[in-house]
Formats: sequence, structure tokens, C-alpha cells
Amino acid sequence: MTDIDLRILRYFIAVAEELNFSKAALRLNISQPPLSFAIKQLEQALDLILFERNSRQVVLTNAGIRLYKESLFILGHANSLKHTLHHAEARPPIRIGFVGSMQYRNLAGLLTELKRQFPDLTFALTEANSSEIIHDTDRGNIDIGFTHANQIPVDIESQTLMSEPFLLCLPRNSPHARKKSLDLAALKHENFIFFSRSVSPAYYEMLLSMCVSAGFFPKANDEARHWLSITSMVSQNLGVSIVPSCMQHCGLPNLKFLPFKHTQRSVTDVIWSDKKEKELKQEIVDFAARFYASF
Repeated sequence: MTDIDLRILRYFIAVAEELNFSKAALRLNISQPPLSFAIKQLEQALDLILFERNSRQVVLTNAGIRLYKESLFILGHANSLKHTLHHAEARPPIRIGFVGSMQYRNLAGLLTELKRQFPDLTFALTEANSSEIIHDTDRGNIDIGFTHANQIPVDIESQTLMSEPFLLCLPRNSPHARKKSLDLAALKHENFIFFSRSVSPAYYEMLLSMCVSAGFFPKANDEARHWLSITSMVSQNLGVSIVPSCMQHCGLPNLKFLPFKHTQRSVTDVIWSDKKEKELKQEIVDFAARFYASF
């Protein structure tokens, strides 16, 4: 098959579908002799009879039927590959950085709608923490970033997408798990698992201030770099935590999420640099803002 070009496969498909060399030649806008010669070359290259011919009809052999199916696949793939390569040449993908908890804020739904709204664009996803996303956006390695609220460089644009309350995250076997809500002070003797101070000082200080406002300084010996890691540790009875409300959708077993009185909110921002493709990025940001308007 390595010596057979796509042109001859197109000739073969035309004959296979018309089952008439004259009609196939007319369809291909060529004369019949070159078409007959091309089919003969194809049969010789494959060492197979593809058509049974007589004065009244042309019929595909079993080998011809199989080649017809394969030829449709090969030509379809070739056309798809051509489109993909031209598309890739025309525009690189929009690189989106996101914090892990965005998976529980319907990031998949947003991506589906973005592809529908911008059919000529492709999107490439990268998970990272907020500091890394801010850094990569500033350096031009990420086009659009979804982060927790943080200080950002002056050259980076930002917009708040949503804010949500926090929930207490407990193991399901906790004596408090059957309650509908809970005072944070009721957990003052528990081991708290906090968001890593080195990754997000703002979140660490926010969680700490909630406990202090509730009248106690928490035992917070354990830290994790991702909210999913924190909920996983709680699921394994390693402690309790305070997490954004979206984490109640994480699907891990052995967890109970309870509301409690507090005023702080977990804020999610979208960030971007307007150094390149400013208008396109603004369109994507505006679309994301509308998508999350009722979140």
C-alpha cells in the first residue's frame, strides 16, 4: 500500500460506487482509458482482483469490498488530517491554566460552551496552583488563568468570576457529622488540615483568622497544596478542615460537609495579559463571566 497514492484510491472509490467505468470517468472528469489503466495498476500493485468485469456489468470482489471500506477510511482521515494541520498552522491553542478546584466549579461545562461559542479555537488545559498560574500568565505561557484571589503583577488583568462560602469538612464518622450545621468552635480540639501557607498565604491566613474569630487557635500541623488533597486527607480520618463549598462535589467517600457562621468567601478570579490578542482574550473572559453569573 506504500506505493499507492490517494488519487488512485479516489479513482477506485468512484468505480466502486458507480460500478460503471464510463460513469466513474464522467464523475471524475477524466476519460475512460486513464481510469481503466489506473485500476489495472492498483490491482497489479495489490496482486488482487478488485472487480469482476463482463460485457454487461462490473461487480466488486470480496477484496474490492474490503478495499472500498478501507479507502473511505484512509481518505477521510487524510482530509481530517489536512484540516487539523491547517488549523494548527493558522492558530495555536488558547492555553488555559486552572486551579484544581475549578473541576468542581463546572470547568468542563465552561469548556464545552467555549468550544461551541468559538468553534475555530482549540483549548489546552494546564492545572497548577494560583502562584504558578499568575507567574506563567505574566511570562506569556498561559493565556487565560482561573485562580484563587491573589495579588497579581501590574501588567496582569483580573476579574472576579464568583465567590462562595466555606464549609466545614469532617470525616463521616465524626460525632458532629449528623448535625445540619456546626459552630466552628466545636472543633477546637480537632487537628486541622490547612491549605499550604507557601502556596497561598492568603488562604492560610483566612482559614486561621476564622478559627481565631471563633475563639481558638487551631492545631494545624498538616498542610496540603490542593483542596482535593485536603478533602482526601479528611476522608482518611487525618483531621478536619475548612474548604470552599464547591468541594462538596468532589465525590470522595467518608466525608460530611456542614455550614457554619462566617463572613469570608472563597473568591475565584480570571486573569489574563493584554499584551497579545487583547480583544480575543476579553471576549473569552466576558463569556466566562456570563457563564458563571448564576453560579
